Amino acid sequence: MTDDSLRSVGVERTGPGSFTATNARGGTVRFGTGSGPDGGTEFTPVELLLAAIGGCTAADVDVATGRHAEPTEFTLSVTGNKVSDELGNRMTDLQVTFHVSFPPGDGGDRARTILPRAVKTSHERLCTVSRTIETGTPVQTVVADGAASD
Repeated sequence: MTDDSLRSVGVERTGPGSFTATNARGGTVRFGTGSGPDGGTEFTPVELLLAAIGGCTAADVDVATGRHAEPTEFTLSVTGNKVSDELGNRMTDLQVTFHVSFPPGDGGDRARTILPRAVKTSHERLCTVSRTIETGTPVQTVVADGAASD
């Protein structure tokens, strides 16, 4: 691995059930448990996961289709079921549904034609977030003194 492959965010507790993630560029995202001081309006970590899946593949598809035409509609929904079973808490049945339209004309026709391939390529090769979930990358947790947690 090279130094430019490392990605990181810091997470700081800002109150009971509330946190702020900060990236290396200074961007921030507030999130929480859904019962924090914002009355549950902030995103939960699971909702951020769904947003990351959708955002990653949306960016890939936008780059591919946007070369040909500016979309007249570009929305997607990301859904899944949160379950708790013998494997612990996790998400199942994840699905990303695209709603994309392009204007009439040659550019719009080209964008419409490549849309299914762009979605497939993002899902199968490009989207780091969904590829990481599908390949099942282990997550290691470490307490600051270096002792691994259970």
